[in-house]
Amino acid sequence: MKAVTYKRDAAKALRKHAGVAARIRAAIEAYAADGMAHANNVTRLVGSDARRMRVGGFRIIFDETDTEIFVTKIAPRGSAYARGDMP
Repeated sequence: MKAVTYKRDAAKALRKHAGVAARIRAAIEAYAADGMAHANNVTRLVGSDARRMRVGGFRIIFDETDTEIFVTKIAPRGSAYARGDMP
């Protein structure tokens, strides 16, 4: 199982969207335990090494190594891809 680390902004977004936070965390933990668990919801972002996971109307942007998943952004679908703050 890969370790999951949340950037400060991602952790803040989880607190802000408390209604779906448990669902988002469960999806990330499932993907960390087994990469095939949400493989159909994870894609690599164009022009970046970051990946994107869909969870309902939310998008989770993260970087992944062999041992760790580093969550950089959690946002509703419409605002997840703002140009100025992408990794």
